[in-house]
Amino acid sequence: MALETKSNLNKETIVGLQELIRINIDSVKGFNEVANETKDKTIAVIFLEIGKERANHETELQTFVAKNSEEPVQTGSLLGTMHRTWIDLRALINGNNSYLMLVEAERGEDAIKKAYENVLRATAGSAMNDVLTRQYATIKSGHDRIRDLRDQLAPK
Repeated sequence: MALETKSNLNKETIVGLQELIRINIDSVKGFNEVANETKDKTIAVIFLEIGKERANHETELQTFVAKNSEEPVQTGSLLGTMHRTWIDLRALINGNNSYLMLVEAERGEDAIKKAYENVLRATAGSAMNDVLTRQYATIKSGHDRIRDLRDQLAPK
């Protein structure tokens, strides 16, 4: 078995990268959608920042997949689309309630955090470990920002 390099990734690593690309695409769409719809400027700014980070992750991972002569994923998941629809419905029913938006955003953050943890575990020792670990740190930071803001806005 050949030593894995960033330009000669194992099939399992590429599958993991594709999963992370897909969930980053979902994340970008979700954050940008809510940022454009919310009246809360603080949330809008944070969501646009996190969305930009996720877009950078997506592009970086797509580059590595392409370097391995594979076609990178270009679309999000059905589950991500359903989650965004649920957020839209809740916003409509609850009048764009900032706290409830953050509750749903944190659920999405839990999902992307878990996806990174699963891929990092499945590809331990991979040539991509440094990239995935760095990206995971920003995922965790975004999650924590949203959680903290949600807790600040929680009804007393």
